[in-house]
Amino acid sequence: MATPDQKSPNVLLQNLCCRILGKSEADAAQQFQYAVRVIGSNFAPTVERDEFLVAEKIKKELVRQRREADAALFSELHRKLHSQGVLKNKWSILYLLLSLSEDPRKQPNKVSSYATLFAQALPRDAHSTPYYYARPQSLPLNYQDRNTQSAQSSGSMGSSGISSISMYALNGPTPTPQSLLPGQSYQTTGVGDCFRQQLGSRLAWTLTANQPSLQTATSKGLPNTVSRNVTRLRRDADTSGAIEITEAALVRDILYVFQGIDGKYIKMSNSENCYKVEGKANLTRSLRDTTIRLAELGWLHNKIRKYTDQRSLDRAFGLVGQLLCCLHQELKEYYRLLSVLHSQLQLEDDQGVNLGLESSLTLRRLLVWTYDPKIRLKTLAALVDHCQGRKGGELASAVHAYTKTGDPYMRSLVQHILSLVSHPVLNFLYRWIYDGELEDTYHEFFVASDPTVKTDRLWHDKYTLRKSMIPSFITMDQSRKVLLIGKSINFLHQVCHDQTPTAKMIAVTKSAESPKDAADLFTDLENAFQGKIDAAYFETSKYLLDVLNKKYSLLEHMQAMRRYLLLGQGDFIRHLMDLLKPELVRPATTLYQHNLTGILETAVRATNAQFDSPEILKRLDVRLLEVSPGDTGWDVFSLDYHVDGPIATVFTRECMSHYLRVFNFLWRAKRMEYILTDIRKGHMCNAKLLKNMPEFSGVLHQCHILASEMVHFIHQMQYYITFEVLECSWDELWNKVQQAQDLDHIIAAHEVFLDTIISRCLLDSDSRVLLNQLRAVFDQIIELQNAQDAIYRAALEELQRRLQFEEKKKQNKIEGQWGITAAEEEEEEKRIREFEESIPKMCSQLRILTHFYQGIVQQFLVLLTTSSDESLRFLSFRLDFNEHYKAREPRLRMSLGTRGRRSSHM
Repeated sequence: MATPDQKSPNVLLQNLCCRILGKSEADAAQQFQYAVRVIGSNFAPTVERDEFLVAEKIKKELVRQRREADAALFSELHRKLHSQGVLKNKWSILYLLLSLSEDPRKQPNKVSSYATLFAQALPRDAHSTPYYYARPQSLPLNYQDRNTQSAQSSGSMGSSGISSISMYALNGPTPTPQSLLPGQSYQTTGVGDCFRQQLGSRLAWTLTANQPSLQTATSKGLPNTVSRNVTRLRRDADTSGAIEITEAALVRDILYVFQGIDGKYIKMSNSENCYKVEGKANLTRSLRDTTIRLAELGWLHNKIRKYTDQRSLDRAFGLVGQLLCCLHQELKEYYRLLSVLHSQLQLEDDQGVNLGLESSLTLRRLLVWTYDPKIRLKTLAALVDHCQGRKGGELASAVHAYTKTGDPYMRSLVQHILSLVSHPVLNFLYRWIYDGELEDTYHEFFVASDPTVKTDRLWHDKYTLRKSMIPSFITMDQSRKVLLIGKSINFLHQVCHDQTPTAKMIAVTKSAESPKDAADLFTDLENAFQGKIDAAYFETSKYLLDVLNKKYSLLEHMQAMRRYLLLGQGDFIRHLMDLLKPELVRPATTLYQHNLTGILETAVRATNAQFDSPEILKRLDVRLLEVSPGDTGWDVFSLDYHVDGPIATVFTRECMSHYLRVFNFLWRAKRMEYILTDIRKGHMCNAKLLKNMPEFSGVLHQCHILASEMVHFIHQMQYYITFEVLECSWDELWNKVQQAQDLDHIIAAHEVFLDTIISRCLLDSDSRVLLNQLRAVFDQIIELQNAQDAIYRAALEELQRRLQFEEKKKQNKIEGQWGITAAEEEEEEKRIREFEESIPKMCSQLRILTHFYQGIVQQFLVLLTTSSDESLRFLSFRLDFNEHYKAREPRLRMSLGTRGRRSSHM
């Protein structure tokens, strides 16, 4: 009785090889190893798709059954069927008829000769099912030994004797190959891997089908040594636990993986985040690599579906994000392909078509058919990665970035997605520029609204740009115009109370009603889209400026600011100073605003200001600043101009505070001019009165010299402020306002005007030292006025006493008395001596005042020479045109060019 080892498939296979080749176990070792590799391969049996061969097989089968008449009838019917084009897959029909004619329960005939076993055809019932016989799990193979001989057998795999067997035809077995006859060399030229695959599969099926008989036939004469070796091979293979997987099973698994579903052998590895074939699977490297490449589609599909499923439930993701979640609609072509593949697989199952035919599903064919879908899924997955954490216009920018590619297929796909994603953005945009409405619940639009802002700050603060949400296909200039269009519409409605319909302001064009409209718009961003934005921008801005100028007199109010707050109305300012002088010399705490307001109205009625519009005059008012200890009325008085409504958008609180600072500076400078005018007037009047006091001429001369220096300084400063600063800046402002295309241009020009005045009038932070020096000069002018008033007061009092003494002498003479007594004469001389003794003190006071004044002016000039403003450097030249101060200050003894170079290095 045969032992279990003698009945094992390995022992039987080795015995079979020895019987076929007529060699001993040692001589047939190489053929035995090759047979083991063939049986252990993953290739399934194949059938040649040849209609003629199947028809010949049917006729031969009918002849074998002695049905020659049926064979002739079949030949005639096949000829007629071939001439008609009704059926397309005629081979499939013939093969089905052949398969149905055979009895699957019929046992296959035994082989008449073991030499023809390798050429024996597969039983027909193996061809009638879509599932293929694989190597039995009870047939262990020693893969370790197989690997050790891979270097030797790699060359023989394509040129072995078995591979030289011709393809088996369906009409019967083929002759025994010469390479397998006894005495022939093992190394011969092969004909290809396909023949080897077919033959190996047939041999595997034949061995499993005839295993009992072969075991019985070969178990008796097997040497013990061979039996032990084969047994060891089997045991080693059993311990490895390898699983044989056919390509058909892989194809079926791959179709499930394509849908993101784990297959039987291909499963998702969460640790590595990829699909992997089971480690125990017995697959060649090429099959494993091909499977992994195909499984990438499932991973990409899962990535896209996970993103869309999660985001579709997140309302905070916004309307743009919700449309991006429609990416799964982009998978329709992919799903259609999967449907076709499933249908074909089901058709093959129903018709019994095996792997290897042109129409059957193989991993290689799947790799080719899924090439384009894979590119599409990769693009979508890249978009998903790039769009993480983005929404609204930022998300549209992320999608738009992928349109900059040279691949037309990828670009068309991304452009289609971009048209879907940007559709809500364009709807927001058209609703904003044509209706002024902003319904951005999820903050996706690049125009943001702050509902807490009041109406008076609507233009400045309520609407702003979210720069992160500006799509990359919309330029910054376009986004600024979009903001201005909607802001202008809301400004007209809410601030100007102009309820004119938008359709009358601008010609409303068709908006992006569908993603297709958005896609059409993207094809012509530089023309069609730009044209819509520009048309709405120009028409809306023009209408707004017309309303401000005609209904609210914006330009007239701007000119009124220039005339009254910037002291442009000369006759009014001079007359106002004359009227206010008695009031403003008093302490600031004693002033009353209603008294000053009355004086202001008097000055208006007495000058050309009376011809201004009542709307302007009623806004002109008096304002008293905060009082500090020791302040006079000159220090706290200021004019004010009330603004409200739409014009307050241009003349904001910040602008009015700048006007107030400039007015105080100009008012103080104008007061210095007024004081020096009074000083010069006092010189002219008192010089004649005091000509009889020759001892006082030195004091008068010093006063005149110092006053002249101050007059020159103030005149140059007034010229600089009035002409170089105010008039030039005003001319630039007026030109810009006349050319302004929107309200923002007017506001910007006005702010530049104020900034220029603030800077050049030394009121900015960079000119604080210069301003302090200038105020010190102004203080010295006031000191001169006070000193001169005291000197003139003392001189006039002395002159009055002298005139009274002379008058008394004349009166006494007229009355016949002595002119004066000795005591009176002595008293008069004593008083004159005391006055003459006070004159040096007056001169000393004037010299001290002159010294301080000149020192301050010299320091002021030094600061001017090092200023970065060229106009201030030229001012220093005019202030010291005769180099009077340069002779006293070494730092001023450099050329004007050297001053400029020095200032550039500081």
